[in-house]
Amino acid sequence: MPDVLIIVGSESDRPKIEPAFKVLEDAGVSFDFHVSSAHRAPDKTAEIVRGARDKGCRVIIAGAGLSAALPGYAASLTDLPVVGVPFAAGPLSGVDALLAIAQLPPGVPVGTVGIDNARNAAHLALRILRS
Repeated sequence: MPDVLIIVGSESDRPKIEPAFKVLEDAGVSFDFHVSSAHRAPDKTAEIVRGARDKGCRVIIAGAGLSAALPGYAASLTDLPVVGVPFAAGPLSGVDALLAIAQLPPGVPVGTVGIDNARNAAHLALRILRS
């Protein structure tokens, strides 16, 4: 059973999130990886996120660029801790994604790491798992 769900919105995001795989693997922590968009496949994404706890996941890492809806969408569907990874994309090079994730409304918390910093997302997930 995986301890962490890692989800990104597009296959092109895979290289940006893969550094998190290495950190978790080195720590002996299992994870489940999915590509599913909050915009293009909201029902599929909701099913993945809502099913995370039943699969044994205790933390979700969600990566996204531009409007970065995925981390907030995930957090709205579960009470598991969500760590958001903003990806550098578009004319603002990820600053828009960083602000979108960091400025979610009250009651929809997402721990936010730096732009393209999937490693720190995995390290934060490890700390959450150890608490």
